[in-house]
Amino acid sequence: MRALRFVGGSLNLADIPLPQTDGEALIRVVKSGICNTDLEIVRGYAGFEGTIGHEFVGVVESADDRPQIVGKRVVGEINAGCGVCGLCLAGDPRHCPKRTVLGIVGRDGAHADFLCLPSRNLLEVPENVTDDQAVFVEPLAAAFGITEQVSIVPETKVAVIGDGKLGLLCAMALALESPNVSLIGKHLSKISVAQKCGVEGILLSNLTPAMFRHYDVVIEASGSESGFATAVDLVRPRGKIVLKSTFHGTPTWAASRVVVDEITIVGSRCGRFAPALDLLKTGSVNVEDLIDEEFALSKGVAAISRAEQKGVLKVILRANQ
Repeated sequence: MRALRFVGGSLNLADIPLPQTDGEALIRVVKSGICNTDLEIVRGYAGFEGTIGHEFVGVVESADDRPQIVGKRVVGEINAGCGVCGLCLAGDPRHCPKRTVLGIVGRDGAHADFLCLPSRNLLEVPENVTDDQAVFVEPLAAAFGITEQVSIVPETKVAVIGDGKLGLLCAMALALESPNVSLIGKHLSKISVAQKCGVEGILLSNLTPAMFRHYDVVIEASGSESGFATAVDLVRPRGKIVLKSTFHGTPTWAASRVVVDEITIVGSRCGRFAPALDLLKTGSVNVEDLIDEEFALSKGVAAISRAEQKGVLKVILRANQ
């Protein structure tokens, strides 16, 4: 099969054997989405080698322990836990100490013709959810997963910093919980995507001191150190800052501000897939506006180069070509 692989510091489309299932389900990938994490891996920041990609929709080819899903269109939770630790037994392998993560940690990923995951990780895609929409389940789950950790109610004033793919999804998802969501970014064209969902759009250059210390919850989704500094300026005393993206290097930050204002800092990574599928099924979030371009898997290296360009949102790979 074909797979987009990062090995020895080089990204190439390679012909490799089909994955050994070892009791897991075999999924034929239909489409996969390029994520900023993929770009970080290709830049050498994450220390991963192998097939990249973790956002996908596919069709189950085999699943010995769950034959009823064979032939079904599915998405898959990306964290594959050991299945026996307390976290896994409680149904949440996202922090299993022995977990592998699809296309990120110890497990080949989704930018390929086929992939393997435990069958318990797979969720069937509703008929009215398109393949393009289903590709967004993982990042939408990550965005909506903020509500697992931080209470967002209609009265909550929320600011999302960063108008990239993740920031837009965070703003659109949280706008379902509160009408008081603002997206702060640098690009009017991107901000307008969230404004269609009732989100207030604010250019970073238009921030004023009157907006400082105003928001109950600030989501840092820019992936930049300056974004965290802006979050500290915007959050009210005893408010919460949610760190939703990572960036390369060691950050410096105003610890005294965090202490004096008693700010809570929350790290947020993966969310559950089922709520994200429900949002897509009911049409609550329009993700198609985030798609900029689609490439055949055979053009995977060019697709990564396109995704790296400034201003580009979601690039999708089509695995059957």
